[in-house]
Amino acid sequence: MLKRAKSIMILTVALWGFIGAFQNVIDWDGTIGAIGAATSMTTIAGGAESWQATSNSLVIWIGAFFIIVSKLATGTLCSIGAIGMWRAQESDLAAYISAKEVALTGCAIAMIMLFGGFIVIAESWFELWRSESMLGPVLQSAFRYGGMITLIALFVSSKD
Repeated sequence: MLKRAKSIMILTVALWGFIGAFQNVIDWDGTIGAIGAATSMTTIAGGAESWQATSNSLVIWIGAFFIIVSKLATGTLCSIGAIGMWRAQESDLAAYISAKEVALTGCAIAMIMLFGGFIVIAESWFELWRSESMLGPVLQSAFRYGGMITLIALFVSSKD
């Protein structure tokens, strides 16, 4: 029963990745706009004049690409892992462990994107923590997603 629950938990991380990537693509203007607001630092008083502020299209597109590719990789690896875990739960311990490693790699990619992209780059480098308009919808969401995915990964990695 616990192995089934772990498979389903990983599947929810996969769904988060796929739904998030889908939303970023269908609302491309919103995705580019949010990244542009973060990198230009225009939501912070005096931020646009800061030396690290940039409206460079390449930087913005790289950020969008990083987010979408990370979410798709998370969704793909977690899907493969969840299906493999589900199929091997009763019969093949080695296959189960291998599938679990694939799933946990998917979770790790999400954590790298959320922490590296949102906390290190957006919050620290571009000082997004100073932005009242971006704090809740962007940073608190990234922290919540990262925290939940980390908890799921820790639970899944624990002994069955």
